[in-house]
Amino acid sequence: MLIDRFWKEMESVHSAMLSVGDARHVPMSPYARKEDRAIWFITAQGTALVEAITSGQSDASLIVTGESNIHARIEGSASLVQDRAKLEELWNPVASSWFDGIDDPDIRLIRLVPTEAEVWLTSGGMGFAFELVKSKLTGKQPDTGEHFSVTF
Repeated sequence: MLIDRFWKEMESVHSAMLSVGDARHVPMSPYARKEDRAIWFITAQGTALVEAITSGQSDASLIVTGESNIHARIEGSASLVQDRAKLEELWNPVASSWFDGIDDPDIRLIRLVPTEAEVWLTSGGMGFAFELVKSKLTGKQPDTGEHFSVTF
């Protein structure tokens, strides 16, 4: 099932560009959780993303590209969530670099519930390079991988 493939591939994503409402896309660390049907982000009070959600905006866009075999445009709805157990589950050395510990009062959790995604799965950098070379030798277009859309 394509939705299962989406969640499996998203597990390997460690950086993406998130936008909410009229807040511009910014780099964030996504934490995809199939069991929650959500992608989580740890951010701080006062950021443009938090301010957009606080002002009632919820339309979110996540752009994934570059580091793994998945490239995607994900649309959905974002909300702020206060959930200490979820924060403890997600907490990691990357998050701790931005805050004065897990009890920092500025920490905010954003929950992105996807509504649709357009996904490209590739064989990675070396696989793509091979396809480019092969296309030059055979005169055929390179196989750039699988492409599909998902509605949640």
